[in-house]
Amino acid sequence: MPLLRPATLLVSALVLALLAGCGSKSSSTTTGAVSASDCTPSKLQTKSAGKLTVATDKPAYPPYFEDNDPTNGRGFESAVAYAVANRLGFSKSDVDWTVEPFNSSYAPGPKSFDLDVNEISITPPRAEHVDFSAPYYTANQAIVAAKGSDAASASTLADLQSASLGVQIGTTSLDAVNSEIQPSSDPKVFNDSNDVVTALKEGQVDAVVVDLPTALYLTSAQVPDATIVGQFSAPGGDRWGALLAKGSPLTGCVSHAIDELRSSGELGRIEQRWMSQAAQAPVLH
Repeated sequence: MPLLRPATLLVSALVLALLAGCGSKSSSTTTGAVSASDCTPSKLQTKSAGKLTVATDKPAYPPYFEDNDPTNGRGFESAVAYAVANRLGFSKSDVDWTVEPFNSSYAPGPKSFDLDVNEISITPPRAEHVDFSAPYYTANQAIVAAKGSDAASASTLADLQSASLGVQIGTTSLDAVNSEIQPSSDPKVFNDSNDVVTALKEGQVDAVVVDLPTALYLTSAQVPDATIVGQFSAPGGDRWGALLAKGSPLTGCVSHAIDELRSSGELGRIEQRWMSQAAQAPVLH
């Protein structure tokens, strides 16, 4: 993930454009085979009996969350979280939300939540310290530059090698930049998404690299005089999963719920509703 937050004209186009993915090689962690009968509120060892505690960062941006309110069920990740909860037998009123900063979510140690949805990319280093569910989304990376700039006119990744590029620390965007663009100078790394936006606004960098849905939000709401130069994929794909504590007894059930949502078509419908613009950005090679 991710960053600033904010994605196909057709579902098939979304699959082709986004499942190509980018970022580090992915690895998900599960607790083995489970059945639906294992995954009920009475059997699940949640933080609070009969409740499912879900975490995300604050502020929570579109298209993942609408109106900075994860509880309303609007936005891609809010809808996914409630769909997972429903598959596990929890009603909307049984879902409690809590705040967890992105960079601390995958740190080692106990967690104050049952699962975290926050555009968190599944990577082997993170999976050493936390569990990940089956992936619920795969995102390409995108280059965003000021309109009229040299970087904005790039038509290939090679055209960006001499550009000054900005990324957020702790995201797969940095790996994607280094492996796919291979810039002539090291990208500038910023502490959080707000710093990335500020750097682009103030011309501290020629362009920034973020996940594609975030780029849509950035250009529509945060820096309207910026443009999406294009999207690109990196080996392995940038897959997002629900994050759980290492060895969580819930991991297998959360993965089972996501797999059921995918096979039933519900996950695809949620994705189409909230992320339907992403594949319109040109693909750069």
